[in-house]
Order: sequence, then structure tokens, then C-alpha cells
Amino acid sequence: MKIARDTWLIFQRHVTLTVRSPVLIMFGLVQPITYLVIFTPFLLPGLASLGATTYADAYRVYVPGLLVAMCLFGGLFSGFGLLAELRSGVIERCRVTAVSRVALLLGRAASDVTVMLAQAALITVLALPFGLRVPLADLVLSYILLALIGLMTTAISYDITLLIKNEQTLGQVINSLSQPLALLAGVLIPLALAPAWIRDVALWNPFSWATNGMRSLYGGNIGDPAVWQGLLVVSVLAVLTILWSARLFTRAVR
Repeated sequence: MKIARDTWLIFQRHVTLTVRSPVLIMFGLVQPITYLVIFTPFLLPGLASLGATTYADAYRVYVPGLLVAMCLFGGLFSGFGLLAELRSGVIERCRVTAVSRVALLLGRAASDVTVMLAQAALITVLALPFGLRVPLADLVLSYILLALIGLMTTAISYDITLLIKNEQTLGQVINSLSQPLALLAGVLIPLALAPAWIRDVALWNPFSWATNGMRSLYGGNIGDPAVWQGLLVVSVLAVLTILWSARLFTRAVR
């Protein structure tokens, strides 16, 4: 109970700080909105081989990939916020309080994931005028999948931050990690259009399973095995990365 209460307190603190800086959230939406409005129409001819005949079809294929990309990049870059608090002494001051060390991690991670989901919801709403329609049950399950992706990437980012603790090196590592993961997940163009060897390599990328699951949900195919495979893969990895992060974090602020 103490961990849950402390996590809620830390979550409230970080959400309050985020609400006071809405400009940061809006700047984080500039690139996704640009891709949503300008890039997606270019995909229609290329997606014709997958059965896309209208712009609504193109958005059903592209928007779920875009949302996965947002959670992937947003989660992996969340470590910079943790590093800033480590450098400014915020974590050090929290260490002398009775707040649970694990709660310091979980509350912050929950706040980051909440921001990602809010941004994803806005992108989904903005896609409605372009013909995007998603059944409610599929939409709810897709956001559960996005939350798990956000938790996993946030935990990975915290792990890397706690191990490196250097802004320049952290940026290089995150960029080197995020780009191939995103491309091999098919967030821009479905992997069905890729060469066979790329599809084989992508099988080792958990984000490709998540993207396939998201596209099935946005296509209204909640019973597709890809949905449950993506949920299973991401759920297991999210639990493992959070446990590892909690262990590293507890050692770092002891």
C-alpha cells in the first residue's frame, strides 16, 4: 500500500509540472501532426497492394504505426528528464524522505506514459476528419498496448540513463537505438512491403509485433492473433524492464 500511495504522490507531482508546461507537450506533437497531414496521403499509391483504396484506408494503416513511433521515441527520450533531476539534486533530496525508491521510478514512469497517451488520443482525434474510424473495444485495447509500449521504453530509457549519466552519450545511444527499432517495426511503411530478409530480422524486434497488433486493432480485427501476440510480447518485456529499472534505481538513490 505504501508503494501505491507514494507512486500516486510522485505521479501527481510530475503531472502537475507537465500541466504547467503545456508548450513542451505541443512541441512534441508538431512532428507527428506534420506526418499525419502531409506524409500519409503519399502512402496511398504504395499501400494499394495491401488493399488500400481510399485515404481512410491509408490512415488506418499509418496512424497506428505513428502512435507506436510516438511511444517509442517519447519513452526512450524520457531519460533526459530523469538525468536533469539527478543533476539538479531533486532525486538526492527525495532520498532523505520516507518515499519508496521504487515509487520514485513508477510515479515518474506513469506520468510519462500518461503524457504519451494524451498525445496519442489527440492524434487519433485529428485523424477522424480524414476518415479514420476505430471500434471502441479495439481502441481501448490499442491504448492498453500503447501504455505497455510506453512503460517498456520508459524503463529502458531510465536503465540507460542510470548506467551512462552523460547527456551527449545518452543522446547518441538513444538515437542509435531508436532509429533501427522504429524502421524495423514498420512504423512508417508496413513490413509487408519490405524484402524478406528485413521481415526476418524484424521478428526479433518487439516493436514490430506491437505495430502489427496496433494495425489489426485499427482495422477492426480484434480477434487477429497479431493483437494477442503483440500484447503478450510487450507485456512480458514491460514487466522485465520495469523490474530491472527498479533494481537499478534503488541502487542509484540508496
